[in-house]
Amino acid sequence: MTAIDDDGDMSSDAGGPDGTAPPPLADPLPAYAQAPAWHQPPPPQPAYYPPPGHGGYPSPGGGWPPMGPAAALKPGVIPLRPLSLSDIFNASITYVRANPKATLGLTTIVVVVAQVLSLLLQIGPLAASGLLSRPPADTFGPSDASDISGSTIVGLLLSSGAGIVTTALAGIVLSGLLTVVVGRAVFGATIGIGEAWQRVRGRLLPLLGVTALEAAGAAVLIAVVIGVVAVVVQVAGGPAAFVVGALFGLAVIVLLVYLYTMLSFAPTLIVLERIGVMAAVTRSFALVKNDFWRVFGIRLLAVVVAGVVSGAVTAPFSFVGQIMLMVGESANTMVIAVVLISVGGAIGQIITAPFNAGVVVLLYTDRRIRAEAFDLVLQTGAMGMVGSTDDLWLTPRR
Repeated sequence: MTAIDDDGDMSSDAGGPDGTAPPPLADPLPAYAQAPAWHQPPPPQPAYYPPPGHGGYPSPGGGWPPMGPAAALKPGVIPLRPLSLSDIFNASITYVRANPKATLGLTTIVVVVAQVLSLLLQIGPLAASGLLSRPPADTFGPSDASDISGSTIVGLLLSSGAGIVTTALAGIVLSGLLTVVVGRAVFGATIGIGEAWQRVRGRLLPLLGVTALEAAGAAVLIAVVIGVVAVVVQVAGGPAAFVVGALFGLAVIVLLVYLYTMLSFAPTLIVLERIGVMAAVTRSFALVKNDFWRVFGIRLLAVVVAGVVSGAVTAPFSFVGQIMLMVGESANTMVIAVVLISVGGAIGQIITAPFNAGVVVLLYTDRRIRAEAFDLVLQTGAMGMVGSTDDLWLTPRR
């Protein structure tokens, strides 16, 4: 690069005015004062989000965010964990929808057969006693007092007893069959009517035995109350007998409710665990005693729900039938009225029996899960680790 000096001459940066080299600059910095080659500014680091707890972000406690509890295994109608009230009630309806042929179909067959037999057994004694051969207006007239105290009363008692026995037997068979269906539904499996019958028919005698034992116990308690009241009447008179009878009657009701609750699982145990009557009674007491009020409350609520539904269904049939019995003037009218009432009762039982059976079996399952960690046993069946899930319900023989 050239420049003009004060005299106007051209000069170059490469040298002085005479073309000589310019004087050297001052000595360069000593070597130790120079920045080493490696002392370069570090390259920019990749941008990372600040660690938790820095830069104003709240710290979650370090590590991965906490995970919620794992969902319980649910191969069938219930999750394999302790059950809530909603679990039990929902599953008692779900298993019916999942296998209607073996629930509603099976219930319909048993109930219809039982109602037909009950109807025939009720009408037979009434016809034999002559109650159906006279007009209803004259049946209970003043001139027939002897008939009312004789053959008519016998006919009424026989017909009522036959209906009660038939209904009880049908209930025993039906509860056993539905117990098998619910036991399979826990694992998401279904069962046919024929297979259910094969599973239950060998358990009918123990089922009859436990039912007879319950009935005998109730009869003994009621007989004791009647006997005590009769003695008090003879000794102290009517008012005292009324007070004693009321107190004893209340005590018997409380005791019957207690025993009914404690024996709730006996039929289920007979079918699923395949044990005898006394073993089922003992084991039912053992399962219920530590959770009595919960078992009682759920069973009571189930009975109330079933009663409301059944009452709503049977009310129209019963209402019409009762009116026909009161105003009818022929034996045919009485028969039609009885048939109507029976049809209403059958429909109500068909709807509510599967629900009641489901509640009992699932409540039993819940008690075993809570008391025996039975959910771990059920999981082996849900994962296909056993040949037959029916054997999982069995308990080791002691």
